[in-house]
Amino acid sequence: MTTKQPILGKSGTLFFLVLISAFPPLTIDLYLPALPQMVDLLNTEQSMVNLTLSSYFVTYAVGLLFWGPLSEKLGRKPILLTGILIYIAASLLCAVSGSIEFLIASRIAQAFGGSAITVISTAVVKDMYQGREREKIMATVMSLVIIAPMVAPIFGAFLLKVASWRMMFVSLAVFGTLAFGLALCYKETLEERYTGTLVKSWTRLFTVLNNPKFVGLLLIFSVVPMALMAFLAAGSYIYIDGFGLTEQQFSYAFSFNALCASFGPSLYMKLSRKVSIQSIITACFALLVVCGVAMLAIGHTSPFAFALICAPATLAIIATRVPGTNLMLEQQDKDTGSAVAIIQFVSMISGSLGMVLVSLNPDSLITNLGLIQLVIGIVTLIGWLLVRHRPHVQSYFLKQTNP
Repeated sequence: MTTKQPILGKSGTLFFLVLISAFPPLTIDLYLPALPQMVDLLNTEQSMVNLTLSSYFVTYAVGLLFWGPLSEKLGRKPILLTGILIYIAASLLCAVSGSIEFLIASRIAQAFGGSAITVISTAVVKDMYQGREREKIMATVMSLVIIAPMVAPIFGAFLLKVASWRMMFVSLAVFGTLAFGLALCYKETLEERYTGTLVKSWTRLFTVLNNPKFVGLLLIFSVVPMALMAFLAAGSYIYIDGFGLTEQQFSYAFSFNALCASFGPSLYMKLSRKVSIQSIITACFALLVVCGVAMLAIGHTSPFAFALICAPATLAIIATRVPGTNLMLEQQDKDTGSAVAIIQFVSMISGSLGMVLVSLNPDSLITNLGLIQLVIGIVTLIGWLLVRHRPHVQSYFLKQTNP
Protein backbone atom coordinates (compact mmCIF):
# COMPACT_ATOMS: atom_id res chain seq x y z
CA MET A 1 0.00 0.00 0.00
CA THR A 2 1.54 3.30 -1.11
CA THR A 3 -0.93 5.74 0.48
CA LYS A 4 -1.90 5.25 4.11
CA GLN A 5 -5.52 5.69 5.16
CA PRO A 6 -5.33 6.99 8.77
CA ILE A 7 -9.09 6.92 9.39
CA LEU A 8 -10.11 3.82 7.43
CA GLY A 9 -7.03 1.69 8.12
CA LYS A 10 -6.25 -1.47 6.13
CA SER A 11 -9.47 -3.35 6.90
CA GLY A 12 -11.60 -0.23 6.54
CA THR A 13 -9.97 0.56 3.21
CA LEU A 14 -10.74 -2.91 1.89
CA PHE A 15 -14.36 -2.60 3.05
CA PHE A 16 -14.56 0.85 1.45
CA LEU A 17 -13.23 -0.51 -1.88
CA VAL A 18 -15.70 -3.39 -1.79
CA LEU A 19 -18.59 -1.04 -1.02
CA ILE A 20 -17.93 1.44 -3.83
CA SER A 21 -17.17 -1.42 -6.24
CA ALA A 22 -20.57 -2.99 -5.46
CA PHE A 23 -22.60 -0.15 -6.98
CA PRO A 24 -22.88 -1.61 -10.52
CA PRO A 25 -24.13 -5.12 -9.57
CA LEU A 26 -26.48 -3.79 -6.88
CA THR A 27 -27.95 -1.14 -9.16
CA ILE A 28 -28.56 -3.71 -11.90
CA ASP A 29 -29.43 -6.91 -10.07
CA LEU A 30 -31.65 -5.66 -7.24
CA TYR A 31 -34.66 -5.06 -9.46
CA LEU A 32 -34.17 -7.87 -12.00
CA PRO A 33 -36.94 -10.00 -10.39
CA ALA A 34 -39.38 -7.10 -10.93
CA LEU A 35 -38.76 -6.65 -14.67
CA PRO A 36 -41.63 -8.88 -15.90
CA GLN A 37 -43.98 -7.35 -13.29
CA MET A 38 -43.02 -3.78 -14.22
CA VAL A 39 -44.26 -4.37 -17.77
CA ASP A 40 -47.82 -4.60 -16.43
CA LEU A 41 -47.56 -2.14 -13.53
CA LEU A 42 -46.22 0.65 -15.75
CA ASN A 43 -48.52 -0.30 -18.63
CA THR A 44 -45.68 -0.66 -21.09
CA GLU A 45 -43.78 -3.25 -23.15
CA GLN A 46 -40.84 -5.54 -22.41
CA SER A 47 -38.61 -3.56 -24.77
CA MET A 48 -39.33 -0.32 -22.86
CA VAL A 49 -38.57 -1.93 -19.49
CA ASN A 50 -35.34 -3.30 -20.95
CA LEU A 51 -34.46 0.29 -21.84
CA THR A 52 -34.08 0.96 -18.10
CA LEU A 53 -31.14 -1.45 -18.30
CA SER A 54 -29.62 -0.62 -21.69
CA SER A 55 -29.98 3.18 -21.26
CA TYR A 56 -28.33 2.81 -17.86
CA PHE A 57 -25.33 1.08 -19.40
CA VAL A 58 -24.94 3.52 -22.28
CA THR A 59 -25.10 6.56 -19.96
CA TYR A 60 -22.83 4.81 -17.48
CA ALA A 61 -20.29 4.24 -20.23
CA VAL A 62 -20.34 7.87 -21.42
CA GLY A 63 -20.17 9.11 -17.83
CA LEU A 64 -16.99 7.12 -17.31
CA LEU A 65 -15.26 9.12 -20.05
CA PHE A 66 -16.48 12.34 -18.43
CA TRP A 67 -15.38 11.59 -14.86
CA GLY A 68 -12.19 9.59 -15.47
CA PRO A 69 -9.99 12.40 -16.85
CA LEU A 70 -11.49 14.86 -14.36
CA SER A 71 -10.28 12.68 -11.49
CA GLU A 72 -6.71 13.20 -12.76
CA LYS A 73 -7.21 16.96 -12.58
CA LEU A 74 -9.45 17.47 -9.51
CA GLY A 75 -8.55 14.39 -7.48
CA ARG A 76 -10.35 11.13 -6.69
CA LYS A 77 -12.25 12.26 -3.59
CA PRO A 78 -14.19 15.27 -5.02
CA ILE A 79 -15.34 13.19 -8.00
CA LEU A 80 -16.36 10.30 -5.75
CA LEU A 81 -18.41 12.48 -3.40
CA THR A 82 -20.13 14.26 -6.29
CA GLY A 83 -20.98 10.99 -8.01
CA ILE A 84 -22.49 9.49 -4.86
CA LEU A 85 -24.69 12.55 -4.24
CA ILE A 86 -26.04 12.42 -7.80
CA TYR A 87 -26.64 8.69 -7.41
CA ILE A 88 -28.64 9.13 -4.18
CA ALA A 89 -30.86 11.85 -5.65
CA ALA A 90 -31.47 9.89 -8.86
CA SER A 91 -32.33 6.70 -6.92
CA LEU A 92 -35.05 8.60 -5.05
CA LEU A 93 -36.39 9.94 -8.36
CA CYS A 94 -36.55 6.36 -9.67
CA ALA A 95 -38.58 5.41 -6.60
CA VAL A 96 -41.26 8.03 -7.30
CA SER A 97 -41.46 7.46 -11.07
CA GLY A 98 -45.02 7.39 -12.38
CA SER A 99 -44.24 6.36 -15.95
CA ILE A 100 -41.68 4.28 -17.78
CA GLU A 101 -40.35 7.42 -19.49
CA PHE A 102 -39.67 9.14 -16.15
CA LEU A 103 -38.08 5.97 -14.80
CA ILE A 104 -35.75 5.75 -17.82
CA ALA A 105 -34.77 9.41 -17.39
CA SER A 106 -34.09 8.86 -13.68
CA ARG A 107 -32.04 5.77 -14.44
CA ILE A 108 -29.94 7.85 -16.83
CA ALA A 109 -29.19 10.32 -14.01
CA GLN A 110 -28.47 7.42 -11.67
CA ALA A 111 -26.03 5.96 -14.20
CA PHE A 112 -24.23 9.29 -14.60
CA GLY A 113 -23.59 9.51 -10.86
CA GLY A 114 -22.73 5.83 -10.57
CA SER A 115 -20.14 6.03 -13.34
CA ALA A 116 -18.06 8.43 -11.22
CA ILE A 117 -18.03 5.88 -8.41
CA THR A 118 -16.85 3.07 -10.70
CA VAL A 119 -14.00 5.12 -12.16
CA ILE A 120 -12.72 6.03 -8.72
CA SER A 121 -13.03 2.53 -7.25
CA THR A 122 -10.63 1.04 -9.82
CA ALA A 123 -8.34 4.09 -9.97
CA VAL A 124 -7.86 4.01 -6.19
CA VAL A 125 -6.71 0.38 -6.37
CA LYS A 126 -4.15 1.35 -9.03
CA ASP A 127 -3.07 4.35 -6.91
CA MET A 128 -2.57 2.36 -3.73
CA TYR A 129 -1.23 -1.04 -4.79
CA GLN A 130 1.32 -2.49 -7.19
CA GLY A 131 2.14 -5.80 -8.92
CA ARG A 132 1.01 -9.03 -7.29
CA GLU A 133 -0.44 -7.17 -4.31
CA ARG A 134 -2.74 -5.28 -6.66
CA GLU A 135 -3.91 -8.57 -8.16
CA LYS A 136 -4.65 -9.93 -4.69
CA ILE A 137 -6.64 -6.83 -3.75
CA MET A 138 -8.53 -6.88 -7.05
CA ALA A 139 -9.36 -10.57 -6.58
CA THR A 140 -10.44 -10.04 -2.97
CA VAL A 141 -12.62 -7.04 -3.82
CA MET A 142 -14.14 -8.82 -6.81
CA SER A 143 -14.89 -11.98 -4.80
CA LEU A 144 -16.62 -9.97 -2.09
CA VAL A 145 -18.46 -7.73 -4.57
CA ILE A 146 -19.98 -10.79 -6.22
CA ILE A 147 -21.90 -11.34 -2.99
CA ALA A 148 -24.01 -8.39 -4.15
CA PRO A 149 -25.61 -10.16 -7.15
CA MET A 150 -26.13 -13.23 -4.93
CA VAL A 151 -28.03 -11.27 -2.30
CA ALA A 152 -29.60 -8.53 -4.44
CA PRO A 153 -32.18 -10.63 -6.38
CA ILE A 154 -33.25 -12.46 -3.21
CA PHE A 155 -33.65 -9.16 -1.36
CA GLY A 156 -35.41 -7.70 -4.41
CA ALA A 157 -37.86 -10.62 -4.55
CA PHE A 158 -38.50 -10.17 -0.81
CA LEU A 159 -39.25 -6.48 -1.32
CA LEU A 160 -41.73 -7.40 -4.06
CA LYS A 161 -43.65 -9.45 -1.50
CA VAL A 162 -43.73 -6.90 1.33
CA ALA A 163 -43.68 -3.65 -0.66
CA SER A 164 -43.17 -2.80 -4.33
CA TRP A 165 -40.41 -2.28 -6.88
CA ARG A 166 -40.15 1.34 -5.69
CA MET A 167 -38.62 0.23 -2.39
CA MET A 168 -35.72 -1.26 -4.36
CA PHE A 169 -34.62 2.20 -5.40
CA VAL A 170 -35.13 3.57 -1.89
CA SER A 171 -32.77 0.81 -0.71
CA LEU A 172 -30.19 1.91 -3.28
CA ALA A 173 -30.44 5.49 -1.96
CA VAL A 174 -29.78 4.20 1.57
CA PHE A 175 -26.79 2.21 0.29
CA GLY A 176 -25.47 5.35 -1.40
CA THR A 177 -25.78 7.28 1.85
CA LEU A 178 -23.65 4.68 3.65
CA ALA A 179 -21.02 4.91 0.90
CA PHE A 180 -21.01 8.71 1.18
CA GLY A 181 -20.19 8.48 4.89
CA LEU A 182 -17.21 6.21 4.22
CA ALA A 183 -16.06 8.38 1.32
CA LEU A 184 -15.77 11.33 3.69
CA CYS A 185 -13.22 9.27 5.67
CA TYR A 186 -11.17 8.40 2.59
CA LYS A 187 -7.84 10.22 2.17
CA GLU A 188 -6.94 11.37 -1.34
CA THR A 189 -4.67 8.85 -3.13
CA LEU A 190 -3.77 10.79 -6.29
CA GLU A 191 -0.20 11.93 -5.73
CA GLU A 192 0.43 13.85 -8.97
CA ARG A 193 -2.43 15.82 -10.53
CA TYR A 194 -2.69 16.81 -14.17
CA THR A 195 -1.41 20.37 -14.49
CA GLY A 196 -3.18 21.31 -17.73
CA THR A 197 -6.52 23.05 -18.00
CA LEU A 198 -9.80 21.41 -17.08
CA VAL A 199 -10.83 21.13 -20.74
CA LYS A 200 -7.49 19.66 -21.75
CA SER A 201 -7.80 16.95 -19.11
CA TRP A 202 -10.25 15.16 -21.41
CA THR A 203 -7.61 15.02 -24.16
CA ARG A 204 -5.72 12.51 -22.00
CA LEU A 205 -8.20 9.94 -23.26
CA PHE A 206 -6.60 10.23 -26.70
CA THR A 207 -3.14 9.94 -25.16
CA VAL A 208 -4.12 6.58 -23.70
CA LEU A 209 -5.73 5.47 -26.95
CA ASN A 210 -2.47 6.23 -28.79
CA ASN A 211 -0.85 3.38 -26.85
CA PRO A 212 -1.17 0.33 -29.17
CA LYS A 213 -0.24 -2.12 -26.41
CA PHE A 214 -3.12 -0.89 -24.27
CA VAL A 215 -5.60 -0.81 -27.16
CA GLY A 216 -4.74 -4.32 -28.35
CA LEU A 217 -5.49 -5.79 -24.93
CA LEU A 218 -8.55 -3.58 -24.58
CA LEU A 219 -10.13 -5.04 -27.70
CA ILE A 220 -9.79 -8.53 -26.25
CA PHE A 221 -10.70 -8.23 -22.58
CA SER A 222 -13.32 -5.49 -22.74
CA VAL A 223 -15.69 -7.27 -25.14
CA VAL A 224 -16.07 -10.31 -22.85
CA PRO A 225 -18.80 -8.62 -20.71
CA MET A 226 -21.11 -8.76 -23.75
CA ALA A 227 -21.83 -12.41 -22.92
CA LEU A 228 -22.45 -11.68 -19.23
CA MET A 229 -24.72 -8.68 -19.82
CA ALA A 230 -26.73 -10.66 -22.38
CA PHE A 231 -27.46 -13.18 -19.65
CA LEU A 232 -28.47 -10.43 -17.20
CA ALA A 233 -30.91 -8.93 -19.71
CA ALA A 234 -32.50 -12.23 -20.72
CA GLY A 235 -32.20 -14.28 -17.52
CA SER A 236 -35.37 -13.17 -15.75
CA TYR A 237 -37.51 -13.61 -18.88
CA ILE A 238 -36.03 -17.05 -19.59
CA TYR A 239 -36.51 -18.30 -16.03
CA ILE A 240 -39.88 -16.64 -15.27
CA ASP A 241 -41.68 -16.44 -18.62
CA GLY A 242 -39.87 -19.28 -20.40
CA PHE A 243 -39.47 -21.94 -17.70
CA GLY A 244 -42.34 -20.75 -15.48
CA LEU A 245 -40.37 -20.05 -12.30
CA THR A 246 -41.68 -17.61 -9.69
CA GLU A 247 -39.79 -14.41 -8.87
CA GLN A 248 -38.46 -16.06 -5.70
CA GLN A 249 -37.32 -19.18 -7.57
CA PHE A 250 -35.64 -16.99 -10.16
CA SER A 251 -33.75 -15.17 -7.41
CA TYR A 252 -32.37 -18.51 -6.19
CA ALA A 253 -31.33 -19.55 -9.70
CA PHE A 254 -29.69 -16.19 -10.27
CA SER A 255 -27.92 -16.39 -6.92
CA PHE A 256 -26.58 -19.84 -7.83
CA ASN A 257 -25.02 -18.29 -10.90
CA ALA A 258 -23.49 -15.51 -8.80
CA LEU A 259 -22.24 -18.04 -6.23
CA CYS A 260 -20.35 -19.92 -8.94
CA ALA A 261 -19.01 -16.63 -10.29
CA SER A 262 -17.73 -15.68 -6.83
CA PHE A 263 -15.18 -18.47 -7.07
CA GLY A 264 -13.72 -16.97 -10.26
CA PRO A 265 -11.22 -14.48 -8.76
CA SER A 266 -10.09 -16.78 -5.92
CA LEU A 267 -9.82 -19.75 -8.29
CA TYR A 268 -7.69 -17.66 -10.61
CA MET A 269 -5.36 -16.61 -7.77
CA LYS A 270 -4.91 -20.21 -6.59
CA LEU A 271 -4.37 -21.61 -10.09
CA SER A 272 -1.94 -18.83 -11.01
CA ARG A 273 0.48 -20.16 -8.36
CA LYS A 274 0.80 -23.45 -10.24
CA VAL A 275 -0.35 -22.76 -13.80
CA SER A 276 0.82 -19.99 -16.13
CA ILE A 277 -1.55 -17.03 -16.24
CA GLN A 278 -1.51 -17.17 -20.04
CA SER A 279 -2.85 -20.74 -19.93
CA ILE A 280 -5.59 -19.80 -17.44
CA ILE A 281 -6.83 -17.01 -19.70
CA THR A 282 -6.73 -19.31 -22.72
CA ALA A 283 -8.74 -21.96 -20.85
CA CYS A 284 -11.36 -19.38 -19.78
CA PHE A 285 -11.97 -18.21 -23.33
CA ALA A 286 -12.11 -21.82 -24.55
CA LEU A 287 -14.63 -22.65 -21.80
CA LEU A 288 -16.86 -19.81 -23.02
CA VAL A 289 -16.84 -21.39 -26.49
CA VAL A 290 -17.86 -24.76 -25.03
CA CYS A 291 -20.67 -23.14 -23.01
CA GLY A 292 -21.97 -21.42 -26.13
CA VAL A 293 -22.17 -24.75 -27.98
CA ALA A 294 -23.87 -26.41 -24.98
CA MET A 295 -26.38 -23.56 -24.69
CA LEU A 296 -27.39 -23.95 -28.33
CA ALA A 297 -27.67 -27.73 -27.96
CA ILE A 298 -29.42 -28.29 -24.60
CA GLY A 299 -29.96 -24.90 -22.95
CA HIS A 300 -33.68 -24.94 -23.74
CA THR A 301 -34.38 -28.37 -22.22
CA SER A 302 -34.81 -27.32 -18.57
CA PRO A 303 -33.99 -24.52 -16.12
CA PHE A 304 -31.40 -26.83 -14.53
CA ALA A 305 -29.55 -27.36 -17.80
CA PHE A 306 -29.71 -23.63 -18.51
CA ALA A 307 -28.33 -22.78 -15.05
CA LEU A 308 -25.55 -25.38 -15.26
CA ILE A 309 -24.37 -23.91 -18.55
CA CYS A 310 -24.58 -20.26 -17.48
CA ALA A 311 -22.62 -20.84 -14.26
CA PRO A 312 -19.27 -21.93 -15.81
CA ALA A 313 -19.66 -19.31 -18.55
CA THR A 314 -20.01 -16.58 -15.92
CA LEU A 315 -17.13 -18.03 -13.90
CA ALA A 316 -14.87 -17.95 -16.97
CA ILE A 317 -15.80 -14.33 -17.71
CA ILE A 318 -15.22 -13.18 -14.13
CA ALA A 319 -11.92 -15.09 -13.82
CA THR A 320 -10.41 -13.12 -16.72
CA ARG A 321 -11.23 -9.75 -15.14
CA VAL A 322 -8.39 -9.72 -12.62
CA PRO A 323 -5.49 -10.47 -14.99
CA GLY A 324 -7.12 -8.62 -17.88
CA THR A 325 -7.69 -5.37 -15.98
CA ASN A 326 -4.29 -5.49 -14.32
CA LEU A 327 -2.54 -6.25 -17.61
CA MET A 328 -4.23 -3.30 -19.32
CA LEU A 329 -3.46 -0.89 -16.48
CA GLU A 330 0.20 -1.96 -16.48
CA GLN A 331 0.53 -0.55 -19.98
CA GLN A 332 -0.02 2.98 -18.55
CA ASP A 333 2.41 4.61 -16.12
CA LYS A 334 0.20 7.71 -15.88
CA ASP A 335 -3.36 8.73 -16.79
CA THR A 336 -4.86 5.99 -14.64
CA GLY A 337 -8.24 7.70 -14.47
CA SER A 338 -8.45 7.97 -18.25
CA ALA A 339 -7.28 4.37 -18.72
CA VAL A 340 -9.87 3.07 -16.25
CA ALA A 341 -12.56 5.17 -17.94
CA ILE A 342 -11.75 3.71 -21.36
CA ILE A 343 -11.65 0.14 -20.03
CA GLN A 344 -15.00 0.55 -18.30
CA PHE A 345 -16.48 2.45 -21.26
CA VAL A 346 -15.72 -0.29 -23.78
CA SER A 347 -16.91 -2.93 -21.32
CA MET A 348 -20.20 -1.11 -20.76
CA ILE A 349 -20.79 -0.46 -24.45
CA SER A 350 -20.13 -4.09 -25.33
CA GLY A 351 -22.38 -5.11 -22.44
CA SER A 352 -25.17 -2.85 -23.69
CA LEU A 353 -24.75 -4.27 -27.18
CA GLY A 354 -25.10 -7.76 -25.74
CA MET A 355 -28.34 -6.75 -24.02
CA VAL A 356 -29.73 -5.37 -27.25
CA LEU A 357 -28.66 -8.36 -29.37
CA VAL A 358 -30.07 -10.96 -27.00
CA SER A 359 -33.46 -9.16 -27.03
CA LEU A 360 -33.78 -8.74 -30.80
CA ASN A 361 -35.94 -11.85 -31.04
CA PRO A 362 -37.74 -12.33 -27.69
CA ASP A 363 -39.02 -15.74 -28.79
CA SER A 364 -35.52 -17.24 -29.01
CA LEU A 365 -33.67 -15.76 -26.03
CA ILE A 366 -31.76 -18.96 -25.21
CA THR A 367 -30.56 -19.36 -28.80
CA ASN A 368 -29.56 -15.71 -28.90
CA LEU A 369 -27.58 -16.08 -25.67
CA GLY A 370 -25.84 -19.22 -26.90
CA LEU A 371 -24.77 -17.52 -30.13
CA ILE A 372 -23.38 -14.53 -28.22
CA GLN A 373 -21.39 -16.79 -25.89
CA LEU A 374 -20.03 -18.80 -28.80
CA VAL A 375 -19.02 -15.82 -30.96
CA ILE A 376 -17.46 -13.86 -28.08
CA GLY A 377 -15.58 -16.96 -26.95
CA ILE A 378 -14.13 -17.58 -30.41
CA VAL A 379 -13.19 -13.93 -31.04
CA THR A 380 -11.47 -13.43 -27.69
CA LEU A 381 -9.69 -16.79 -27.87
CA ILE A 382 -8.22 -16.00 -31.28
CA GLY A 383 -7.27 -12.46 -30.19
CA TRP A 384 -5.57 -13.73 -27.04
CA LEU A 385 -3.60 -16.42 -28.90
CA LEU A 386 -2.29 -13.68 -31.20
CA VAL A 387 -0.96 -11.42 -28.38
CA ARG A 388 -0.09 -13.77 -25.50
CA HIS A 389 3.54 -14.14 -26.60
CA ARG A 390 4.13 -10.45 -27.32
CA PRO A 391 6.99 -8.85 -25.30
CA HIS A 392 4.78 -6.43 -23.33
CA VAL A 393 2.52 -9.31 -22.28
CA GLN A 394 5.37 -11.65 -21.41
CA SER A 395 7.23 -9.01 -19.39
CA TYR A 396 4.14 -8.39 -17.25
CA PHE A 397 3.70 -12.07 -16.46
CA LEU A 398 7.38 -12.41 -15.62
CA LYS A 399 6.90 -9.68 -13.00
CA GLN A 400 3.94 -11.56 -11.55
CA THR A 401 5.80 -14.85 -11.23
CA ASN A 402 8.98 -13.17 -9.99
CA PRO A 403 7.80 -10.19 -7.88
